[in-house]
Amino acid sequence: MLYPSIDKLLNHVGSKYLLVNVIAKRAKEIQETEHYQLKEEEYKSRKPIGRALEEVAKDLIHLKED
Repeated sequence: MLYPSIDKLLNHVGSKYLLVNVIAKRAKEIQETEHYQLKEEEYKSRKPIGRALEEVAKDLIHLKED
């Protein structure tokens, strides 16, 4: 099962499409810079995509609306 759940993530982001874009961009950023919002031992996931999902769930990523 995916952690965190899609329902919880959609409370923070307006749509599935926006969620995919945000997660992809943040995962790529994590992979390139190795900059994390949390301490490494606080993540449940080891992969950048899972870590990006966790950051969205914990409301560490804020979206600017144009």
